[in-house]
Amino acid sequence: MARVTTPSLAAPQLPRLRDVLELLKPITWFPPIWAFGCGVASAGVPVASRLPFLIAGILLVGPLVCGTSQAVNDWFDRHVDAINEPGRPIPSGRIAGQWGLWIAIIGTVLALVVAAATDRWVFAATCLALVFAWAYSAPPFRLKQSGVWGPIAVALTYEGLTWFTGAAVMAGAFPSPQILAILLLYSAGAFGIMTLNDFKAVEGDRAMGIRSLPATLGVDRAARLACSVMILPQIGVIVLLGLWQHALVAASVTALLVGQLALMTRLLRDPLRFTPWYNATGTSLYVLGMLASALGLGGVLGL
Repeated sequence: MARVTTPSLAAPQLPRLRDVLELLKPITWFPPIWAFGCGVASAGVPVASRLPFLIAGILLVGPLVCGTSQAVNDWFDRHVDAINEPGRPIPSGRIAGQWGLWIAIIGTVLALVVAAATDRWVFAATCLALVFAWAYSAPPFRLKQSGVWGPIAVALTYEGLTWFTGAAVMAGAFPSPQILAILLLYSAGAFGIMTLNDFKAVEGDRAMGIRSLPATLGVDRAARLACSVMILPQIGVIVLLGLWQHALVAASVTALLVGQLALMTRLLRDPLRFTPWYNATGTSLYVLGMLASALGLGGVLGL
């Protein structure tokens, strides 16, 4: 007699570690870890004296907060990814059921636990970063659909809050007004970088109703706006560094800004064509300016 089988009611298989790692997108951890390093340098505190806190901070800004934000984004974009990127872990079924959501929730909880054990100001910054991470992708906010609020959220978390975390981790206290001023200026300038990142999906954004600035303003106007937004805060950084007697650092940031201006002239000729090139060149000069400013604030090598 043939045996009758019934559909399995078992829970989806536990995801493999390599698929979870792919979901968390380690390549995206570099920008916040760089900004965190700037925060560490700006504090001017010997690394050896705060090594356990430094390690906790790197875990926070990299795999825990940034990685969690990637999991949140992939979960709430799973239907779109099923069309555009069917090979991603969730639409491909390698992370099945609601495991994508559970990974995002677990990452959120772990980040809060590590931050709470590190420092109260780090905990506050982590809470704010996680709020932005969920609001960026999850309804009803879906900040990513806005050409203004989406880039603001990413710029503030990737640059400002991670710099703040690095400084707070090393100082064990609220960062100085000088550090806050510089990190806020660089966060403002990063809005332009995030706008340039939207150039890679202009037609798709228009089709999906995502109101990125390139999709709403047009490519040329959005490119000019992005460049202006990157330039003006750096001028502010140079002025403040000069006023604070960091003449050599101010000169270094000035040279890096001049280099960006030269590269921007090519970018503006054909933004769609040259944005990837500019992200590899001009944006690199921007983040080097961040590091130079941080070294000056921290008094490294007498700068």
